[in-house]
Amino acid sequence: MMDLRSILPRWLGGAGEAASSAPSASTELTDLNSETFWALSGSSGGARVTVNERTAMSLPAVLHALEILTGVFAMTPMIYYRREGDGKNRAEGSHLFTMFHERPNDVQPSFLFKEVLLGDMLMAGGFATFVHRDGMFRPKSLSRLNPRMVLPASHWDRQDGLELFYDAQLPDGSSGRFTRTDIWHVPGFSRDGLLGVNRIKLLDDMLGSAVAAGEYARHFWENNAQPATLLHAKGKVKPEDKALIKRDWKSMFGGPRKAGDVAVLDQEMDAKTLGATNRDSQFVEVRAFNVVEVARAFGVPPHLLYELSRATFSNIEQQSLEFIMYSMMPHYERVASAATHYFAEPGHFFEFMPDALLKGDVKTRWEAYKAARESGVMSADEIRKRENMQPIGGAAGEERWRPANMAVSGGPTQPPSPSNRKGQST
Repeated sequence: MMDLRSILPRWLGGAGEAASSAPSASTELTDLNSETFWALSGSSGGARVTVNERTAMSLPAVLHALEILTGVFAMTPMIYYRREGDGKNRAEGSHLFTMFHERPNDVQPSFLFKEVLLGDMLMAGGFATFVHRDGMFRPKSLSRLNPRMVLPASHWDRQDGLELFYDAQLPDGSSGRFTRTDIWHVPGFSRDGLLGVNRIKLLDDMLGSAVAAGEYARHFWENNAQPATLLHAKGKVKPEDKALIKRDWKSMFGGPRKAGDVAVLDQEMDAKTLGATNRDSQFVEVRAFNVVEVARAFGVPPHLLYELSRATFSNIEQQSLEFIMYSMMPHYERVASAATHYFAEPGHFFEFMPDALLKGDVKTRWEAYKAARESGVMSADEIRKRENMQPIGGAAGEERWRPANMAVSGGPTQPPSPSNRKGQST
């Protein structure tokens, strides 16, 4: 729930007045996105190529890893629940349920909104949105903000502890300091709990080497797959003659569609290639290793990026389950806990439902249902609900079985039925 002291300024004077009346906040945070931090840490971008979000996404492995992570995250529903005793029920009548499950704003459906949410967390270190409110000060819609234009500013005192404000630029071009009632900010993986780590800058050298390998391949094929050439003469060649020979050689063999042409050398000249060949430099192996490095950086199994050199049928299924458990579940919990902390009413909470993603193959799944049904753990309708099927209804769908040869420990045993007695006597 919102702090009343942070809400009152909005009622009295609007966002601008609330921001102007906010206490002076320190902006000396451990800003993992700032150039100063990276200069001091000794990693300001040692690669020869410029690494940013666009160049990183030019790598097929990065683009596909981002598509997989954001797509799986977006297809998993986030449900708003109401606690009832020891259980929970969907709060489908709440405006918060509708906002996150169906309509975060008038432009984006929930799938696209959640896809952008995780994409910002992965590529920029955090997600930020402006919270629009109705006349009763309830959240009614969310507008995504550029995460690079939102910087948390902290204020701390001994009585109330830490309070956050946000220096942000809004989509209409205006900017200012906003309270936490205006902006919902979800940092990604963080070392200080305020700002998420920008993995594009953190992994600058690794991504830069992968981008450089791609640029080398492009230049190599643009040059008709010909490496650099050294023209060696036994006699002394004047500087002006060197320039003419170089110009003539490039005009004959340096342009496109000239591979395989014939070179005629005089004056006892000899042509030699410089540098290692692609085979000697293990160029193919380097590009394959870059895919594995990207998979490590984003927490995606290599087989999902089509790197199948060490994949087998058995370990692919296990890696897919581990991908949900160890890669996706932290993202689910990070966003759900942030939404619960910011939006949820007392006795309510948000939770993702990755059940469908954790299902095994059909045979394994139905064997598990059979064991749960026969042991009395699940009813027929509960199983059908998990399979997105209509309930049977009535006693046939709701009753739970208990094995006839089992009873509660310490309780009286059930006498055999007349039919069983008859069978025993004969």
